[in-house]
This record gives sequence, structure tokens and C-alpha cells, in this order.
Amino acid sequence: MRGAEPNAGHRALAVLEGAGVVTHVITQNVDRLHRKAGSRNVTELHGALAEVGCLVCGALEDRDALQQRLLALNPEWTSYDAATAPDGDAELPIDRVEVFRVPACTRCGGVLKPRVVFFGDNVPRAVVEEAFRATDAADVLLVVGSSLAVYSGYRFLRRAVERGIPVAIINRGPVRGEDQAALKIEASTGATLERIAHSLAP
Repeated sequence: MRGAEPNAGHRALAVLEGAGVVTHVITQNVDRLHRKAGSRNVTELHGALAEVGCLVCGALEDRDALQQRLLALNPEWTSYDAATAPDGDAELPIDRVEVFRVPACTRCGGVLKPRVVFFGDNVPRAVVEEAFRATDAADVLLVVGSSLAVYSGYRFLRRAVERGIPVAIINRGPVRGEDQAALKIEASTGATLERIAHSLAP
């Protein structure tokens, strides 16, 4: 994921933010590509894989720093090769897993977890409130490249509709709540956003 680069849609949203057309991005993605593209006002609804958090004290640590600690505790793993499955998982022998050493939180010694919302977890209330404030302040809610199948994203379309904020959608395929949108563009999000940025940004 570290090698992934922003696409045309990410870059166009950053251009539109720079031009004052887009004021805030709410993303369900955990890849930090909006920030990498140059967007500044970003709410990462489901967190970011670039950080880990302590389950005991809440301290945050950069994922790259944790990687260095992992390698220092398990130097033999740098030369270990395992076949990767299509989903990114790898099957490892149990004797290797049993000797793997996991670093603890540097502040309190607690257990660390990627700072992302896993299935079954709840989005932190403060993050939801930040996204609601951004939605409430919008002249238009633009839904881009999402089916809104997951409630954590769909709730902002519902909020906009309840508050009388027009909704526009750019997405190929069905989008939950699209019948309540003022506009839906069934097209490539990247190409469409590029055209919008070209026409609206100076």
C-alpha cells in the first residue's frame, strides 16, 4: 500500500479544494491517498493504516516506526519467504508464528492495533461528529466512487437529505439512497472529477 499513488480523482479533489470548490473530504478509505494527493481537510472515517494505536492508553505510533521495532525484535523474518494468497494473506507454519515477538506500546506496554475500524467496530464518535459538521456546512454533498452500502458512509447522505442539502453522486453502478439525490452521473469518477476540476478551478 505504501507504493500506491493517488489517482486522477484524488488529484482533482485536491485541486478543487485549492480552488475553494471542495471544502472537506470524508473518506472511508484507509490508504491516506487523499492526503498524499494534497487534500488538507480530510476526515478519515475508518482511520488510516499509517498509524497504530494502543488499546490501553490510546497513544498513537507511526506504522513505519512500529515496523522498525518489529524487525528489531524478529530479525530472522527479513529473510523468510511465504507465498502470498490473492487476498494478501500468507499461510505460515505454526512453529514460526509461535516464536514471533510483538512489540508493545512504548508509553504503557499495552497492546497495539492498526488505527482502522474493523468490521464490527464502531467509528469513534468524535470522528462521526467531525464528519457531520462538515456535512452540515456544505452547500452540496458530493458522493464519489462509493455505493454507500456501509451505513458509516450512508449516514451522511441521510443527514444531507434531512437538512435540505442537495446531494450529487458520481459513481458507476447503484448507490444506496440515489433516489434522493438531485443528480447522479453514471461515469468514471476520475475522468469526471478531472473535467469538473478543469472547468471550475482557475
